[in-house]
Amino acid sequence: MALGSLGSLDRGRLGLLTAILAVTVLTLLFSVSAATAPSRGVVGENDSRTLVGVQGGGTGLHEFGSVELHDENGSVVWRVANADSYFDVSRAENGRVLAAFMDGGYEACGPYESPCVKTGYRVLDPNASEPTVGEYAFPVRSQGNSEVHDVERLPSGRYLLTDMDQERLVEVAPNGTATWEWRASEFYTPPDDPTRRDWLHINDVDAIDGGRYLVSVRNSNQLLVVERGEGVADVINEDTDPSNDGSCQLYGQQLVGEDPQCGDPDVMDHQHNPQWLGENAVLVADSGNDRIVELHRNGSEGEWTVAWELRSANGLEFSWPRDADRLANGNTLITDSMNQRVVEVNESGTVVWASSSFEGVVPYEAERLPEGETVGASVYNPSIGGVSESTDDSVPVLSEGLFVLRTTVSVPFWVTEWHLFSVVVGVVATVVGLVVWWRNRDTSAPVAVEDAGDL
Repeated sequence: MALGSLGSLDRGRLGLLTAILAVTVLTLLFSVSAATAPSRGVVGENDSRTLVGVQGGGTGLHEFGSVELHDENGSVVWRVANADSYFDVSRAENGRVLAAFMDGGYEACGPYESPCVKTGYRVLDPNASEPTVGEYAFPVRSQGNSEVHDVERLPSGRYLLTDMDQERLVEVAPNGTATWEWRASEFYTPPDDPTRRDWLHINDVDAIDGGRYLVSVRNSNQLLVVERGEGVADVINEDTDPSNDGSCQLYGQQLVGEDPQCGDPDVMDHQHNPQWLGENAVLVADSGNDRIVELHRNGSEGEWTVAWELRSANGLEFSWPRDADRLANGNTLITDSMNQRVVEVNESGTVVWASSSFEGVVPYEAERLPEGETVGASVYNPSIGGVSESTDDSVPVLSEGLFVLRTTVSVPFWVTEWHLFSVVVGVVATVVGLVVWWRNRDTSAPVAVEDAGDL
């Protein structure tokens, strides 16, 4: 072997050692993080059952959707898993379940190519051999950001839906006939074609009374009170400061117009599933701020402000929570989506019950049975929960990357920005190490030694 090859061999060994070390460190980091992650499951004194709509897992969270019933121990009693995604769920007195859904593989696709995705609502009977006993669905251009996230059965027997494809509320009779609609373009500046972009992302509607509806417009950081026949009667978190507009351009959506109607992100940011507690109080899953907030209005015409908030439960900070219900017992049921758990907390924030039977999938919304989400509920005392200072612990680029990752595939709840950073560094080190090893490996052929005979 030539002396000049010794340096190459040393560099090659160093490269290989670097690659092995990078893989070892990454493996140890993720193993230790998983072993030391905060507990998500707490068995409490609850003797009720909880209905959960699971959005799913896989790419885009568009696979493995289900509707599940969890018992008092957080264990799954039954599961119906026959759609790509399920969202809002509620149970009727006869035990059947009404669920908003999205699913692919349909042949009758209207203006779109077959097979296509449809969205709408299903009526499920968990005891039937074929659990889907009723369905209203329509084709949409895309399986992402076009779904029906919420459906409510009205006292009239009709169904009220949020249609994110057309950005509207629509009332549907049991025979599938649309009997009323309100389009967001009556209040917001619309794009040329709302089906080609994630414009407003209207994700929730609740009937306050016979003619008023509480509507969540996620991408504008706003809640609306829409009166039937009159339009928008009230705006919670009005647009008062143009400097807030940037917060409504996050996550790839684009509001349009000279005034895009963006509310203060410190009040709520890309929220989900508000609950009407009373004329001057709402409970909101403040997803973009990773917290649950109770908003109070100072007087009938006053400003809405955060009166109570909660940012963590059982030592684990919330990650993109998407539902919060004030229960009849005064506690709050929270769907902590990206932490893959549902927890019940009391007014001081103490966990009294939890279910974490969602490995590999992301829960969207939960209902405590038998009452479900109610209109009107107890209001918390601001002095008990307290209002902590708003903190920004995001990491440039990494936080955005982690959000995209979490909403694209299901990842373990304990993964943070620094895990993502370590993966990037580890992959780079491994690739560089292997390249160095490959270029400097010993490729010389062994030298043949002739037989010299016996000495």
